[in-house]
This record gives sequence, C-alpha cells and structure tokens, in this order.
Amino acid sequence: MSARDTGAKTPDAGATDVRTADVTADGGGPARADGAAPSAEGPVETVPFWRAKSLAEMTATEWESLCDGCGRCCLNKLEDWDTGEVVWTSLSCTLLDQHSCRCGDYHNRLEKVPDCLPLTPETVPQLTWLPPTCGYRLISEGHDLYWWHPLVSGDPETVHAAGISVRGRTFPEDGIELEDYENFVVDWPGEGPEEG
Repeated sequence: MSARDTGAKTPDAGATDVRTADVTADGGGPARADGAAPSAEGPVETVPFWRAKSLAEMTATEWESLCDGCGRCCLNKLEDWDTGEVVWTSLSCTLLDQHSCRCGDYHNRLEKVPDCLPLTPETVPQLTWLPPTCGYRLISEGHDLYWWHPLVSGDPETVHAAGISVRGRTFPEDGIELEDYENFVVDWPGEGPEEG
C-alpha cells in the first residue's frame, strides 16, 4: 500500500486566524473560563476550535489548519498483505517539498498522484497509518494538540524545531523501484514526540 499527501495545508499568510472560536467546549455559544454564562462585565474567553468542534463540524479553513506540516503522511508506506501491518519508508511522495514538508502542487495532487488519499472526517478514524502526532488523528481520538503544533505555538516552524517533521530525513520516491522500497523502511514516523 502506498499512501501519500493528505492534502492538508496551513492557511495562506493573509488568512483569518482560526485558532479560537467564541464557543463553549460543547459548541454552545460564548464561554467563560469557569464555564458560567458570560456577563456584560467581563470579556468572553475563547476556546480553540479544535477543542470546541468535532472534525465534521469544522469549516474548510479550520480543517486545513489542523495539518501541522510534518509531512509524515506523505511518506510511502508498505503493507504486509498477510498481517495487515503497515510500515513507513523514508521515501516521500514526488510532490512533497523536502524543505517545507508541504505538497508542491496541493490543488492538483489527486490528478497527479492517483493513490493520494485525501483526509475527511469519515476517513480519518479508518486510516490506522496516520502518525500518532497527526492533528486530525489526535482530535478524532479525543486528544489535544501538542505544544509544537502551529495552531498552539503560533509558529509553523515549531513542528520542525521539535523534530516531528520529515525535514532532512526523506528522499523523493522518483526513480526508486517499488521492490526496493523495503530498503528504506524506518520506524520514526510512528513515534510520538516523547519517543522521536
């Protein structure tokens, strides 16, 4: 099995900041830190949208911003047909920009890479190969985002500084024969930040 870029990217530089929403954790309107209804006397505390909404409830901009830019999902994977075990390789999709860890042709990726699997709220829970650090997987499983996620840190470089991204650790798949992929098997994409 070979899975590639999920198609997620961070919003453009001029995009609206989607990190917070004026909603309670149950999605029911403005929130206060103590959970009480807001009063006219104090400011409304905002709750990050990823804590207030399910994947299915997110806007397109919120959804796209959940991608941390690690590039791990853009690595080629191999599946053992007998056991179903999936392993990662250090071979990246031909469209992955090796420095930014983003898709080099995001809007046309599905036409250019037929086995690219776009993420949706329905597919995320089924894709067991998503790395344990993946924002989509974390939210789907009821966890919070890590400190280095750009939505938390406010800086898209923290995913690289924390050693989570594939920057400097991958090779383009171009020119590598499928039977040689097993020579590139690695285990670090399946590790969490405390392990990797």
